Amino acid sequence: MRKTFLWLGMFLCAGVGIILMFMVLRAGPVAVDAGPVIASQGSVDMPEPKPGAAVDWDQPGPYLQIAVAGESNGVITIDLAETIAPLHTAQIVALAQEGKYDNVVFHRVIEGFMAQTGDVEFGKLGQDMRNAGMGGSQRGNILAEFSEVPFDRGIVGMARSQSVDSANSQFFIMFDQGHFLNGQYTVYGRVVEGMEHVDAITRGEPPAEPDRMISVKVAADV
Repeated sequence: MRKTFLWLGMFLCAGVGIILMFMVLRAGPVAVDAGPVIASQGSVDMPEPKPGAAVDWDQPGPYLQIAVAGESNGVITIDLAETIAPLHTAQIVALAQEGKYDNVVFHRVIEGFMAQTGDVEFGKLGQDMRNAGMGGSQRGNILAEFSEVPFDRGIVGMARSQSVDSANSQFFIMFDQGHFLNGQYTVYGRVVEGMEHVDAITRGEPPAEPDRMISVKVAADV
């Protein structure tokens, strides 16, 4: 009788092991890093914010001028916050001056939230949009420069992956306020002209026919 129970227990354990192995194989691979993504409200547990710099936008400029084409058509002018995020501002200016942002699409555009662009590696017009949002530039990632500036309408922030110090080239413009992002993403600018062109950007993740940045220039270089 004891031998019968022993064999029965061994059979049940083996069966459970086979079922668990089948479930793991069916689950498929897990992405380690899906690229820079702006978290929607309540979608993930966010890390505690780092101490931020004080808000200081007394000195206007430098300005970034983004010429947009597609459903939206016009120029978006961004006042860069070099006193708040000097490292991010320097990286954005360098990439713009190198022409890296030219013909990069808005690959993730969510109604009532934000428009994301800046993937200079996989986000060029004509590339496979399934990879858009996964790449960055050949420049190094930037350390977080969190501040007390709230994510209101027209604020421009840097996209990142899970690490707070992983921002590189991708950025997003807010359609509306998103204060759940405060202290979690770096603010590096705000739209001062052309917000109507931001509002007109085609929605989608990615859009079927995405709008693109024809050119991105620093105002002093125009």
